[in-house]
Amino acid sequence: MLFQTQKFRVLTFILLFATIQTERVMANDTPLQVVTAFMSEFEKMDFDAGVTYVADDIEYINSPGTAVRGPSGVRGVLEPFFAPIEENEFVILRQVSEGNVVVLERLDRHRVPQGWFELPVTGVFEVNNGKITYWREYFDLETIRVAMEQLMGGQE
Repeated sequence: MLFQTQKFRVLTFILLFATIQTERVMANDTPLQVVTAFMSEFEKMDFDAGVTYVADDIEYINSPGTAVRGPSGVRGVLEPFFAPIEENEFVILRQVSEGNVVVLERLDRHRVPQGWFELPVTGVFEVNNGKITYWREYFDLETIRVAMEQLMGGQE
């Protein structure tokens, strides 16, 4: 029983230390580094790792108009979108960082069973204390509709 108790304490310490280290690293990263790491996790569809980069009170607006708050809100919008996707590639075309604001112009490439489709996106982020507190995506819904129609060959 003593071994199990000590083992539990060691595991608890390791988890606590890892959490503190992660928080400290993110707090010391530049806003651009935080956003880049965040995008990398979502590119891999690692939602657990991705939401560690967002603040508890993040405001996420997935244009045109879906606004949610908090890590669970972000997951609630993104997980269903990514569900049919087998692979992602987020190509950064342009990036601008000024103070705590980061703007990424991207070409988001998504592979579904029928093939790849591309979506031009611009994301605006605000980072405070190492966490993303605001994120808004700008894209054209018609671009998605046309890409999916072409990919599906007019099938429903």
